[in-house]
Amino acid sequence: MTGATQAAAPRERRYDLDWLRIIAFALLIFYHVGMYYVTWDFHIKSPYASDAIEPLMMLTSPWRLTLLFVVSGAATHFLLLRRSAGPFVRERSRRLLWPLLFAMLVVVPPQSYYEVIQKGGYSLDYHEFWLRYLKADHSFCMDGKCLDLPTWNHMWFVAYLWVYAMLLALWLRLAPASIERATRVGERWLAGWRLIALPVAYIALTRITLLNAFPSTHNLTWDWMNHATFLPAFLFGVLFLHSPQIGADLRRLRWHAALIWLLTYVFMAIYFSTFNEQRPPPDALRYFQRVIWALNQWCAIVAAFGLAQVYLNRDGPARRYLTGAVFPLYLFHQTLIIVFAWQLLPLQLSPLPEGLLLVLLTAIGSFVLYESGRRVPYLRTLIGARDGGK
Repeated sequence: MTGATQAAAPRERRYDLDWLRIIAFALLIFYHVGMYYVTWDFHIKSPYASDAIEPLMMLTSPWRLTLLFVVSGAATHFLLLRRSAGPFVRERSRRLLWPLLFAMLVVVPPQSYYEVIQKGGYSLDYHEFWLRYLKADHSFCMDGKCLDLPTWNHMWFVAYLWVYAMLLALWLRLAPASIERATRVGERWLAGWRLIALPVAYIALTRITLLNAFPSTHNLTWDWMNHATFLPAFLFGVLFLHSPQIGADLRRLRWHAALIWLLTYVFMAIYFSTFNEQRPPPDALRYFQRVIWALNQWCAIVAAFGLAQVYLNRDGPARRYLTGAVFPLYLFHQTLIIVFAWQLLPLQLSPLPEGLLLVLLTAIGSFVLYESGRRVPYLRTLIGARDGGK
């Protein structure tokens, strides 16, 4: 962006965006605890895993990750106001790559360890596994598939975010003025109800054309369906979420979008409860469901940002503390879920008390690790701890 734009741009903190980020990451704890109890693929599985709570999982499954990329794009917008391409690349790399590397080498390996024990029937101590993990041992195979180690598991989000930030930096370096032009053109195109209609049309088209060939893998070089969704979401946050016009439309459309989200959720809950791999739907209904998914995904995001502007744009000690803590909590939470779930197995608890206990233990453990790590200078950087902002 040009110097004049940097000087003129507003720099007040958007507390509503902080709260949305906090809420979205908090939902991940509940979602990933839920993954232990459903039939969908996860690193380890409860003996009680079934489809019972899958409709509840569908409440957030279509949109939670897309919302996180939009929020991350909005936070990146402020960085663009303060930095040219070079400093922006250095800041994003320091902020994202060090925690990603630390997670892959230290935090994530227990997830793969318990996975090979439960699913593969391997018998080895953790130290032996970790050494083989660091050596990129690909001999841990289950059901004809071998684990690709080292891995980033849930930290794929950070890797993707860094790549998208680097693409943005390249755009900033090559054609900085075009970023402002893209914002102005996009504001015209997305005015009014087009703020819902155009993104929904785009998401539906990508799901119809790409999903069969590129199902979600979190493999950076072969995940084109996800890239086609998450990169535009990230750029939407960068370019448009701070626009007064877009903000006004988000507020105006918030309840309409919330109603559409609710209606589409009911459809999808019935659809996924009725059809599965053993009982596939007709092709026409499958593609109609992908359009409904797009409506659900984007309307949830429009409703969330519109409602947050009205009800969550306020500061306080909790906001300041949690804003600084949320990234380290994200880094630790999935490993803690898997470790605690494994340790609770001998108790043979029923799913409801065990699930609630897993949520509680994961939250407490994540905060303990955050509070311990943020007080150690180098470790503070490795876990992504930072001040919450004033």
